[in-house]
This record gives sequence, structure tokens and C-alpha cells, in this order.
Amino acid sequence: MLQGAEAYFEQAVSTLHLGDDMRALLLHPWRELTVAVPVRMDNGTFRVFTGYRVQHNAARGPYKGGVRYHPNADLDHTRALAMLMTWKGGLADIPFGGAKGGVVVNPGELSQSELNRLTRRYTNQIGHIIGVNRDIPAPDLGTNAQTMAWMMDAYGAVNGYTPGIVTGKPVELGGSLGREAAPGRGAALIGALAARDKGIDVTRASVAVQGFGQVGSWAARCIAEDGARVVALSDVHGGVHNSRGIDVPGAVEYYRANGRLTGLPNTEPISNDDLLAIECDILIPAAIEDVIHSGNADRIRARIVVEAANAPATLEGGRILEDRGIAVLPDILANAGGVIVSYFEWAQNIQEFRWDEQRVNQELRGFMNRAYGAVVEAMKRHSASHRTAAYSIAVARVERATRLRGFLGS
Repeated sequence: MLQGAEAYFEQAVSTLHLGDDMRALLLHPWRELTVAVPVRMDNGTFRVFTGYRVQHNAARGPYKGGVRYHPNADLDHTRALAMLMTWKGGLADIPFGGAKGGVVVNPGELSQSELNRLTRRYTNQIGHIIGVNRDIPAPDLGTNAQTMAWMMDAYGAVNGYTPGIVTGKPVELGGSLGREAAPGRGAALIGALAARDKGIDVTRASVAVQGFGQVGSWAARCIAEDGARVVALSDVHGGVHNSRGIDVPGAVEYYRANGRLTGLPNTEPISNDDLLAIECDILIPAAIEDVIHSGNADRIRARIVVEAANAPATLEGGRILEDRGIAVLPDILANAGGVIVSYFEWAQNIQEFRWDEQRVNQELRGFMNRAYGAVVEAMKRHSASHRTAAYSIAVARVERATRLRGFLGS
């Protein structure tokens, strides 16, 4: 993932003709912190986990990025995700820089009380480098609104009540209405805009969604509400398929009751690998990274790929798709809905004023439309792919802020 993120950055640099000094400044993280996270387990034993917080760039505003609990949340992985957050904020044109955090742990193996203690210890260990105007964490893979509530409380115990220290927290504690749906809603919006530009009527479009967590389930719901026919869905256990269309609200209820999609009435079972190869108008990989690669990219039969997950295509996999004429809407555009509504949540916390959900969704649509329009314009100007155009816009905005702030000196 880190190699891919750096390669996409280099492509953008080549179109912008940046000097070596600026290239080096934008490429390297500004701060990296590795911490020990000691936790007393429920059975009385003692374990020490490893945690990270990488602050990539804050030229445009406070660092912003999620906290991931995962066995593979190593330092290089966290560096890559922090860099992606910098470009995502730049492309969305919100006043945030990029950061990412993580703890090397399988959260499924810990009880709620153990996760609570781990979260509080991790927050205390990174507490000196985060703040409402410094670095604002958010949920990511393996974390959720409850995790953010624990982080907020742990930070507040030292610094006083500070709801703006995290985003993606429960609405009851200052979270924003519409935040849970935002990443999936944003991906659905981008898919519909790309379909329009491809001459595809979204009300007749066929869609396959890999991943049925927060992002994938909401992407499926929102694009189905636009009239699209969702023909395949999947989760970690496998997928389901119906060429005539799946009842997405029914799938949501079935998943809540059973913890998996397999066995959903009026569908046939399908593997995650085969879902990617389904013939459809729009494919939305919304699960994990690197699912589209050199070994399967030539099997993709979608006309549009919307990267709702972080880096779902490897560098080579993405190149193969583009060479085949498949429109690839990059992650820094397609899944920007989450950080955009996180910005709304942060602003609401600072103002101590809550927006209604209609306003949140309306503002989200405006930001996504403007970002997509800027990418299309840059594609024409540079004769570039969606990805290169998106990165060029993002890097140029961060470079401009960096230069105006005088980081390179006289």
C-alpha cells in the first residue's frame, strides 16, 4: 500500500512539475509516534500491544484520520493511510491535514471491557500530540462510535470535556447526524456521477458491492435508493447474487439478524472473488485493500469501479483496469464522504450547534459534486486518468498551502 501511495504521488508530481525540495517535504510524514499499550486482561494476565500515530501533513489544517485496530496495522501501513488522508482532505477542499493511527490487535479476540481499557491507554499514550486544533482521530477498521466515545472520555479526563477531539462518535455525545452513512453515501454519489458521464442511466444500472460493513451496506442502500439494481453483495463469509436485483433493505435486516449474508432468501451463493468478476455497470469494492490485483484485474467486467475502500486496487491492478478502459474512481475521491462529514461534526462541536440530517446530506452532496467536477476538469486539462487527476488536484492544494506558510524558508 505504501509503495502504491508513493507511486500515485510521484505521478501527480510529474504533472505539476514540483521541485525536489517540495517533493521531499510533501512525501515524508511530519511526525511518527510508536507507543506501548499495556492492558490488564479480564483473566488477570498482562499484555502489551503496539500502537502508532502517524501525522503526515498539517499544512491545510489540523491532522485528521482514523484509528485502526487490526493485526496488520504496522507502521508502513499506517504511513500509507496517513498520506492518503492528506490527499483526501486536499481533494475534498476541507481544512484538514492527514494522519492515521492504529493498534496491532485483533479486536474480535478482546472483550468490551478489554477494548475499553486498551482504547483509554492508547489515548493516554498519544494524548500529547492530539487536540481539537492539532489532530482529531476518527473510527476506522476495527473501531466504531463506541471506541470514539471511550477516546473522548479518556482525553476529557485530563483536558476537560472536549467533544471535538474525535469525530464519528455517538450522536448523544456530539456526533453528527448522517456521519455513519456518509462514506457509503459519498461513494454512491460518485458512482451515480460517473455513470452519468459514461452515458449509463443509474436507474437501470447494475451494481455489485463487495463488503457489507458500514461503508458497503450504506453504499448499497444509497445507490439502490437512486434506482440502481444491486445484483451482488458480500461480506467476509461470502456473497449472494441475483441478476434480477437484491432487496437491499431486506439484506440489511437479514445481516443484522444473522451476522452474514449467505442464505439470504431469493439469492444464490457466490464467493468474494467471483463477485469481483460479475458483469455489471458499477463495481464498488468496499471491504479491504488490495482485492483487485495483477492476478484478477483482467477478470473485472464492470464499466466503472468505485473505490469505496482504502486502496482496494494495487498499483498494477489499477493500471490494468485503466488500460482496459474501465473508469476507476479513486479512493481519495470515492470514500471522501466520511472525512467530509467528520469536518461537519468538528465544526458543529466547535460552534456548539447541531445541524439536521437534511443539511448534512445536502452539504455532503455539494462537496462531493465539486470534488468530482474538479477531477473531470483536471482529466481534460492533463489528459489523465481519474486517479492522476485527483492526486494532481490534492497535491497542488497541499503544495500551495505549504508554500504560503513558508515551510521551505526563504
